[in-house]
Amino acid sequence: MEAKILTFVQAQWPLLLAAVALVIMIFKGPLTRKAAGISEVDPKTAVQLINHEEAVVIDVREQNEWAKGHLPGARHIPLGDLSKYMKDLEKHRGHHVICQCASGMRSARAAASLKKAGFDKIYSLKGGISAWRSAGLPVEK
Repeated sequence: MEAKILTFVQAQWPLLLAAVALVIMIFKGPLTRKAAGISEVDPKTAVQLINHEEAVVIDVREQNEWAKGHLPGARHIPLGDLSKYMKDLEKHRGHHVICQCASGMRSARAAASLKKAGFDKIYSLKGGISAWRSAGLPVEK
């Protein structure tokens, strides 16, 4: 039995390596966010935070993405420019802050940067604006 497994592994190592890499890619994002203390919120929870906790929404997408539509009342700060706006964002330090992008990857990086800068009520919108639109929530242009 062990010989068969060893033969299989030797013959199929590229496929096994690709499978391991795929598993790592799938779980890397959620594990990294969890380790950084970043919470993800779904669109429904984001609406509750916006309506009841006066959460600030920061859209970290690029200008061309922003122009196609964004969450109502969101503030546009592309991820690459976030450090330039850190001093201006200080006034929101005690507020809930929701970072948002197209799918949730860039917003998680932005949330991690804000967390590192001392913000403690930081969230990443799970699924980004795609999930927001899928939930039938409004966007503005």
